[in-house]
Amino acid sequence: MNPKTISLFKKILGPDRVKSGLMDLFVYTYDAAVDKRWPGLIVWPQTVEEVSAVVKEAWRNNIPYVVRGAGTNLCGSTIPSADGLVIHLTRMNKILRIDPQKRVAWVEPGVINFHLQKALMPYGLFYAPDPASQKACTIGGNIGTNAGGPHCLKYGVTSHHVTALEWVLPNGDVVRTTVDESGYDLTGFFVGSEGTLGIMTKAELTLLPIPETIRTMLVSFPSVESSIEAVTDIISHGIIPTTLEAMDRTTIEAVESFVHAGYPSNAEAVLLIEVDGGAATVDGDMSRIEDLCRAHGSLEIRLARDEKEREKLWEGRRGSYASLARLAPNVLVEDGTVPRDRLPEAMRRVKAISDREHLKNAFLFHAGDGNLHPQIVFDERDEKQTEKVRRAGNEMLKVCVDLGGSISGEHGIGLDKREAMNWLFSPDTIRVFQTIKSALDPVGLANPGKVIPEVPPAPASPPAADRDWPDLFEPGSVEELRAFVGSRRTRRESFYIGGTQSKGFYIPDGEPVLSTVRLNAVVEHNRPNFTLTVQAGARLEDVKKTLAAANQFLHVAGNGSLGGIVAARLLADRHLRDQILGLKAVMPDGSLAEFGGRVMKNVAGYDVAKLFIGSWGTLGIIVELTLRTFPVAFTETAFPGRAEVFSPNRLHRRIKKALDPDNLLNPNVFSEGANR
Repeated sequence: MNPKTISLFKKILGPDRVKSGLMDLFVYTYDAAVDKRWPGLIVWPQTVEEVSAVVKEAWRNNIPYVVRGAGTNLCGSTIPSADGLVIHLTRMNKILRIDPQKRVAWVEPGVINFHLQKALMPYGLFYAPDPASQKACTIGGNIGTNAGGPHCLKYGVTSHHVTALEWVLPNGDVVRTTVDESGYDLTGFFVGSEGTLGIMTKAELTLLPIPETIRTMLVSFPSVESSIEAVTDIISHGIIPTTLEAMDRTTIEAVESFVHAGYPSNAEAVLLIEVDGGAATVDGDMSRIEDLCRAHGSLEIRLARDEKEREKLWEGRRGSYASLARLAPNVLVEDGTVPRDRLPEAMRRVKAISDREHLKNAFLFHAGDGNLHPQIVFDERDEKQTEKVRRAGNEMLKVCVDLGGSISGEHGIGLDKREAMNWLFSPDTIRVFQTIKSALDPVGLANPGKVIPEVPPAPASPPAADRDWPDLFEPGSVEELRAFVGSRRTRRESFYIGGTQSKGFYIPDGEPVLSTVRLNAVVEHNRPNFTLTVQAGARLEDVKKTLAAANQFLHVAGNGSLGGIVAARLLADRHLRDQILGLKAVMPDGSLAEFGGRVMKNVAGYDVAKLFIGSWGTLGIIVELTLRTFPVAFTETAFPGRAEVFSPNRLHRRIKKALDPDNLLNPNVFSEGANR
């Protein structure tokens, strides 16, 4: 980077917080993944005003940048652009406020996850997301990649616990969002965007009370398959432990030689199982889990007798990566997810790839939610071996996709898995990602070249076949719906979207209406994996009856169609956003886009489904939803909130303009002074 440009940043931050020496730059050429690039400059802002000033300077001078915390990510998300800027946030490391009554904490991005946990203990609270790297990783990085961890089986990933954000847009503007404001869930959408949409400078995190009772057990098995089958059986019986972690023999041996956690040397696999809650409930669940493990041929069941023994068992689990790193200079950790009951098959296929390529592979599973981490030890100084490891890792991720899963459950996409996104998403869906990225980052400076692969522009489509549409059109298929949207787009004619018309949305008299009431089928109820896929017109009361017959439940409030409930969400209903695993929508141009998937953990691509929550049909027509189901009924009383058409802010308008430039869908929401 040229000296004149460097001097501009020194004027903003002072010379002590701007570095361009060779050794300073070398430290930031890499993260915990494989790729390396030389940056041109490192800067250390300490306030949101300084972050904004740095980003504005980069914007004015067309300098690409990456935001970085501890650099523990495993997907190449913080690899800098060649000769670009690294904005290092580790000096923004304050816990700004802990509110034990509201059970929230406000933190800066450089706060280390483990330091937050320690600060919360005197209040009897904890923060649920707990990546294995929690002693080093930062909250900003966790939010950037939507990090998970062992306790996410019961408590959910990072996006479930972030309720408000302050972030700096790629042009330097500062915005604040919260999940309690009406309209698109911008807070949830930002989580997992890996610094490609802006820089988080403050976050509000929800906290949980430390459970009354915690029980931890280690169970050994004669095979990995039998351990995973036990996991599937535990979940299928309606038991949701706090954690269900599985390790194979290679991992066990590496851990024992390094950590000496007391794992059995004669086992082919172990499960680390933890249950928390009230004492009576925990004791009952642990007894049932023991019975189920024995039914699947467990060799030994060992209950941690005290906190010291419990911590030692967890030290082994969290030290698995470091243990494997002692076997070779490098460890490639892949991160795929599959439906839980497909884990044994996924493991067999992945192992076959390793055996074929003569690679040393170890397995670690967040088995309860179908998340597997094949770990390959190698030496990156051997270029041929490194290339073989890369190919094998990609092939392992393709196995996950072929089994109905995803290429990432918690580590993110970054540079490493960018091209693999094409396995999961159609070009139309990827173009939606690109369109939103361009709307918020038109110059393309925020962490460029990450997450979103290149796809060609949409081919020019012939005008949709014209026909006379009824004033109220109720398509019986998605293709009929797409034909209607395409025809309206060709003629630049706006229209309104309705379901059961139970949400009070104002539709002017005489305007054309597209109704989804006939798109009401249950597409798939995957009982062992606790997922449900339905068309948007399915009525909540009908779906609940269907699920109850299988002793499963939705934790969703409201009435009418599920598509309408999502589009109009109750403002106080935070449960809904955490249960949507996937969403299909017909976009304003008539294309069909699919976001998320049908597995419990999936951080591949932008979480565009969050934008459809509370969108009132302004971004596209929801045609299908995949939701998580539960083994217990929804016991909470009716929410005090209400469905309310939102007053769009500048970010809402920017996204709406990008996806629906002619304001064809439910136009009154974005019409100035319209009667709403």
